[in-house]
Amino acid sequence: MKLQTFSVGPLHVHVLPSTTYKTNTLVLHMRSPLTKETVTKRALLPYVLQSGTKNHPSRKEIRQSLDELYGATLNVDVSKKGENHMMSFKMEVANEKFLSDDRPLLERAIELFSSVILQPKTTEDSFDSTIVEGEKRTLNQKLSSVYDDKMRFANKRLTEEMCEEEPFGLFVLGDANDLPEIDEKALYSYYQEALSKDQLDLFIVGDVNESDMKKVIEKHFHGLTSFPQRELAFENKPFDLKRDSKEIKEEQDVQQGKLHIGYRTNITYSDEDYFPLQLFNGVFGGFSHSKLFINVREKASLAYYAASRVESHKGLLIVMSGIETDKYDAATKIIFEQMEEMKAGNFSDQDLEQTKAVLKNQLLETMDVPRGIVELEYHNLLSSTKRPLDRWMDEIDKVQKEDIIRVAKKLQLDTVYFLKGKEESSNE
Repeated sequence: MKLQTFSVGPLHVHVLPSTTYKTNTLVLHMRSPLTKETVTKRALLPYVLQSGTKNHPSRKEIRQSLDELYGATLNVDVSKKGENHMMSFKMEVANEKFLSDDRPLLERAIELFSSVILQPKTTEDSFDSTIVEGEKRTLNQKLSSVYDDKMRFANKRLTEEMCEEEPFGLFVLGDANDLPEIDEKALYSYYQEALSKDQLDLFIVGDVNESDMKKVIEKHFHGLTSFPQRELAFENKPFDLKRDSKEIKEEQDVQQGKLHIGYRTNITYSDEDYFPLQLFNGVFGGFSHSKLFINVREKASLAYYAASRVESHKGLLIVMSGIETDKYDAATKIIFEQMEEMKAGNFSDQDLEQTKAVLKNQLLETMDVPRGIVELEYHNLLSSTKRPLDRWMDEIDKVQKEDIIRVAKKLQLDTVYFLKGKEESSNE
């Protein structure tokens, strides 16, 4: 599957022809630097856009149009990678070659897809106020619900504390305090700004060819050609960690304490040590055979869960565990011990080989799904280093034990965050 690219105004189109799938998939990523001023508007905007277009002025009418396209699906999302904030639009539609209908199904899908992005329901220079107010209420509920999901809440608090002076500390869904200031006019004004400044990347995966796609995209995304060309550099400011690590303890009425620990890896997707870091994480805490799972959860019975994950574009490693409040000292001690074991190279060749096998299997599963392929390809657009997907398996195989030890020694403890249950009063 060879990536083919062309541009329509500021829109970069990436075509991945494949006869593997019975569907055709469209994914548009709109990327902008994370900033306090825009984070909440961006969390709101895609949901407003998918709620009504000029020709399909309600969600119900958009759903009916999707049903007419043989049950096509449309989803929107917001995410952050490194210090960039993505608004994403995703559509999946059946491959017309498998249907008896000879009308051009993919073109009709692209027409609807483009109308969601370029022809929203508006009056003069404003979005529909009912849609905006409805989506503001929904976003407010999402932000409130984070408090109830204690694992997610602990991750949010760890990131805020760890990256308080950096854009990455901003929460992906924004801030409820910003919502009262955002009305239909302000949001429409920001929408125009996003179209003129965001990096726009459209991926098309399926049984398609580049020349057909070029004609169809030029026709239906022609409205973008009035906006300026731009090439947004991928920014990820390195953070110079000269401070000591810090410990934050907060108390809530929780049954299970959340112990989340953040490390600076000093390695991002652009670096040579990217694959050794992935293998390090797999041996340390990424999988069910890893040190954290076996030693913290299974052997010592200190945690309900214990795992780690890497944020590849920011260069962070996050350890997550759920523990009883009175097990804090024992749990942190054993987690730190596992990190020291990694730095000392106290893991077996079998650990490494098992991790390689699981990581490669995970990668194959990701590549089996069109959206997974898009996400892997998108890493390359977010980085100065291009890593062809057909070389990933070889890169994983090449990693040696000494590479993992070298990576382990680069890691620096930054923040320990503990959300603990309220202490029982002494007279009980």
